[in-house]
Amino acid sequence: MTPISEKNPMKAFRIPIAIKLITITIGLLIFVSGYIAITSANDFEEISKTREETANRDQSRARATEVEGVLISYIDKAKIIASLLYKDYASAEEKEKALDLTFRRDKDFVTVEVIPRTPREQPLRVVNDDYLKQYKLDKSFIDVLRSAQKARKMVHAEALFAGKEGYIEIRNSTIEGGAPLITLGFPLVKDDFGNVTHIVLAELRLDRLQKVFAGVSERVLFLVDNEGKLLAHPDEKKVLKGESFAELPIVKFAMSQELKEGQRTYADIDTKAAMSGAYTKTALGVIAIAAVSEDVILEAARAVKRKSFLIAGQTLSVALFLIFVFSITLTAPIETLAELTSRVAKGDFSAKSQIRSRDEVGQLGQAFNSMIEGLLERDKVKSMFSKFHGSSVTEDLMKGDLQLGGSKKLVTVFFSDIRDFTKFSEGHTPEQVVEMLNEYFQIMVKIINVNGGVVDKFIGDAIMAVWGAPNTTERDSHSAVKACIEMRVALASLNERRALKGKVPIKIGMGLHRGEAISGTIGSEERMEYTVIGDTVNQASRIESSTKAFGTDLLLSEDLATHVQEEFMVENAGSVEVKGKSEPLKLYKVRGYFDENKQPVPVKTEFSDYEAGDADKVKMAG
Repeated sequence: MTPISEKNPMKAFRIPIAIKLITITIGLLIFVSGYIAITSANDFEEISKTREETANRDQSRARATEVEGVLISYIDKAKIIASLLYKDYASAEEKEKALDLTFRRDKDFVTVEVIPRTPREQPLRVVNDDYLKQYKLDKSFIDVLRSAQKARKMVHAEALFAGKEGYIEIRNSTIEGGAPLITLGFPLVKDDFGNVTHIVLAELRLDRLQKVFAGVSERVLFLVDNEGKLLAHPDEKKVLKGESFAELPIVKFAMSQELKEGQRTYADIDTKAAMSGAYTKTALGVIAIAAVSEDVILEAARAVKRKSFLIAGQTLSVALFLIFVFSITLTAPIETLAELTSRVAKGDFSAKSQIRSRDEVGQLGQAFNSMIEGLLERDKVKSMFSKFHGSSVTEDLMKGDLQLGGSKKLVTVFFSDIRDFTKFSEGHTPEQVVEMLNEYFQIMVKIINVNGGVVDKFIGDAIMAVWGAPNTTERDSHSAVKACIEMRVALASLNERRALKGKVPIKIGMGLHRGEAISGTIGSEERMEYTVIGDTVNQASRIESSTKAFGTDLLLSEDLATHVQEEFMVENAGSVEVKGKSEPLKLYKVRGYFDENKQPVPVKTEFSDYEAGDADKVKMAG
């Protein structure tokens, strides 16, 4: 008998499906992984460049904005001081008093001098020599500085006397053996013909501006004047030497451009390293620059490229083995899982995988079952999480990845505190204190939630809540005041029940303030907290502290009272002085609300007003 292989050789030659699968898959993997590795690495390089260019632009813009604000503030103050120097006074004592209230209280200013155009008039100068004494100098140093400025053309007095509209000079006036100073120069007085008759030269501490650019990082941030001379740099020695960066390509490029912002790549003069830089010009002529080495920019991208090829090779090796072993047994379990997944997608969480193989497919089956359990647990976690943060915060956090950061929002912040809580705690057992707090919080938190507020945190016996974060509405402030009135009524009912049980009544103080605050997640990657922060929060706390001084359970800030006065009965309570505020805070009491017919409905309880006492954190304004 002739062997089959001899009758028809093609029938004896068979290519197994596993071999076909392996060959095709490996071919695709080689092509795809190589293409992805190269493309992704190149794309990552471009993304890195774009990201760093954007970061350079953002950093230079941010520093320029900050510096511009600081310098404008200094110029405004210098104008005021110079005007006081130039003004005629009835007596020298009166002039000194005016300067004491302005110049001598501002430790940033070293000297302010009004210089006339004609030599017949004497310059008018005032000096704070405390800063100069740190460098073993006295007031005579200013004369030395003026001579140096004139000799080195550090300040262009002729340009200032020319009176060009808006012309201001900002120069690094640090000289050898002197104190680190920055000079501001601008025209002060013009005659009837528009000619400048007097100019102002003001010296300020250089370290105030240097702080904005302090800190060493991969990105270099520095500030130059309109002639390219350093005003601030992470390397303070360069600033103290008064180095000129006018020949640095990015500086030269910035000074030659009319555009306020720009960027370009260039070679560093000293290291010859390729750099990517961006500049932002301020309205005052100074230029903020941010630059970073392209080696730093591409370091991660190049590492990714090497890693991509390594991973591609490893993946191909592992894939060859796995495809051969599991090609036959892979299809059926996957089809089963696909069917179960379809059921889950329709909401059937009773679907369970019965795959028991001791391999990745078995793990996939177990992971599928774990996923079902996780979906069931998710609702439990969501429900429990809502009890800690409120439903609106929970929804906001669960929409995407939880990351650190926040955004500015218009919010209404609430603080409440139990009066004489320390005394109550000392006279009761811990169990009684906790029982009282839970009973009190149960009522108050419910009212806050019903009225759309979010309890931010409990601080001992105090409650902090917020309206307007994470979700803002036009009725946030009204809802907050309504909640406070409901708390007033609810507290009276609670105290009635406590009185029947022979328990002491609870008295509280509540404070509300409306303003902008940062809402978001703060903390670290290991421990985060969703909250609101800012001066609005601090003021709300101070307003709550003021309730004791006014003998009332609720106070509103003036802005909030004005916003809600058409719906609520508010009256001026008075003003208080608080730490950190130059002006007293005007506070308002809430006596009730207006019904649908605009008729007043007073809401007063036994505990809404009480005898005023001393408040620790505030002082009644005179």
